[in-house]
Amino acid sequence: QVQLVESGGGLVQAGGSLRLSCAASGRTFSNLGVGWFRQAPGKEREFVTAISWSGGGTNYADSAKGRFTISRDNAKNTVFLQMNSLKPEDTAVYYCAARVYGGSWQSNKNDYNYWGRGTQVTVSS
Repeated sequence: QVQLVESGGGLVQAGGSLRLSCAASGRTFSNLGVGWFRQAPGKEREFVTAISWSGGGTNYADSAKGRFTISRDNAKNTVFLQMNSLKPEDTAVYYCAARVYGGSWQSNKNDYNYWGRGTQVTVSS
């Protein structure tokens, strides 16, 4: 089993930045591919970004390219999501998800076995 806990969400003005963290426990972290997804009220959960288990590959949704950066620190069992130039349309609950030996190409929520409870990000205009 893998437990994932997100943190770092909050309220920020448009143009601001936030850094989300996803802390994992329960399994060898370096074997986990990790993705970030988000869900706005009344909308489907959508892919944001993913990093491969090896850390050698990353993948971003078009909405995140150039503004968001995913990274991992295996020594801390944590994946980070740095979000810059935030827009009101980025407002959502952000979830991290994991898959054993997952690749960065896995952008479908059904690809992931383990999920955190989410952290709220609100961007005011």
